[in-house]
Amino acid sequence: MKDMTNLDQFEVGYDIPAKPGMDAADIQTPALVLDLDALERNIKKMGDYAKAHGMRHRVHGKMHKSVDVAKLQERLGGAVGVCCQKVSEAEVFARGGIKDVLVSNQVRDAQKLDRLARLPKFGARTIVCVDDLANVADLSAAATRHGTQLECFIEIDCGAGRCGVNSSEAVVEIAQAIEAADGLKFSGIQAYQGAMQHLDSYAARKAKLDVAIGMVQDVVDALKDVGIACDLVSGGGTGSYYFESNSGVYNELQCGSYAFMDADYGRILDENGQRIDQGEWENALFILTSVMSHTKADKAIVDAGLKAQSVDSGLPTVFGRDDVEYLKCSDEHGVVGDPQGVLQINDKLHLVPGHCDPTCNVHDWYVGVRNGKVETVWPVSARGRAY
Repeated sequence: MKDMTNLDQFEVGYDIPAKPGMDAADIQTPALVLDLDALERNIKKMGDYAKAHGMRHRVHGKMHKSVDVAKLQERLGGAVGVCCQKVSEAEVFARGGIKDVLVSNQVRDAQKLDRLARLPKFGARTIVCVDDLANVADLSAAATRHGTQLECFIEIDCGAGRCGVNSSEAVVEIAQAIEAADGLKFSGIQAYQGAMQHLDSYAARKAKLDVAIGMVQDVVDALKDVGIACDLVSGGGTGSYYFESNSGVYNELQCGSYAFMDADYGRILDENGQRIDQGEWENALFILTSVMSHTKADKAIVDAGLKAQSVDSGLPTVFGRDDVEYLKCSDEHGVVGDPQGVLQINDKLHLVPGHCDPTCNVHDWYVGVRNGKVETVWPVSARGRAY
């Protein structure tokens, strides 16, 4: 296996889309490009916000799947660690030197439990979500077998209708079992409301979060009544972090997409009715694509199709231009409307993906650009780690 940190061994155009020092104009397409200045401003802005509000910020690793980006978020934004969705994904970050890792999901399979229990051996504080009393014994057995400690968040269903328990009584029962189990520690509550993050209306998002905050407060009070401290209440995303930060009950955020931004998140509105990608956050992630055919006068064909992006949240938008529009795509082709015939063969466009998370997962590399030059190339470290 090649050493992903040694770029000299890679051939541009075959292994890798670019190398540091190249002109940005020479990046092989389609490729994921990061505007490093915008990325750094986003990271610092969220870090400053979290610090000013007394919040921990655990960045969502599933968004970028990159150890390098996570470390940048720690260095520039004061991030305390990452949350991941899968054990293999968490293992990449732990092996890469991230010291505080939350698997913000349930782990039930025997082999996955075994690998989870080994994560602390990489020097990482390891937390996992639980929403079923029966899971406690299996987690305890795995941790005891490896002589490690697993910390547990109990996940509550605060509106997403997905994972999580629905009552304070269930939380108390599971917390008491965790406290009594060998190799486990109860550390807090997972209360992430994912479904409401993409609601356009600020008021609609607030209404959903008000309900969630009430549920979380009831749970914390119920735990306190039986003498169980709830050290961390974790949740909050790019579409809601300001609600959790001012709730008086949450103390840890899990924002992810703010760092890159995408077209779906960008359209939601802030308190003043402005799109959040036009003031609150900057677009830092792009799919760089090239025009490869223009036989139709009003359409240009580019090389970024379905295999270069995810369109589950809609088609990409063309960044910085209103004279052309990305209209549709097939496996290897994107159709760009060009009614004025302004595009030429080999022209490059910066596309803002509809959904950054699954788009990043279909690429091997990020190309970091500053001042028209390739400054860095980072592997998408946890690409494909879905088990």
